[in-house]
Amino acid sequence: MKTKVSLKELVGTKIVYALLLFCYYWMWARRDWHDYYMSIQYAVAGFTILFLLMQVDRIRKYSKETKDEMAIQNLRRADAICLKIMIVVAVVIAFAGAIAVFDGIMSGYALVGTILVLSIIRFLIFCIMDSKGV
Repeated sequence: MKTKVSLKELVGTKIVYALLLFCYYWMWARRDWHDYYMSIQYAVAGFTILFLLMQVDRIRKYSKETKDEMAIQNLRRADAICLKIMIVVAVVIAFAGAIAVFDGIMSGYALVGTILVLSIIRFLIFCIMDSKGV
């Protein structure tokens, strides 16, 4: 890959990280077992290692390139919006756990699901802001 690494690409890969986190949580928190689960675990672990090795190279290339200051500002704005959303959702999950609506495993699924959804929202907000030049 000789193309330049964009900040949009790096923000988009955070969705894959969140998806991997969700998969690993599913592997840790499940209560049943089927024979094909081992194949899924090996596939996820292999993909994780391959993906992280590819990302090391992309991040190294990005660190050597000139930075787009407007894109960095837009990313900071998107992060601020997502932080506010995460705080509200975390409080709702905590109260749901306190009044026994969620048990521990469901709270975990709610948290990793929120991280996955927020990574997608963050990417969308960043793309919209970056395309409009806000």
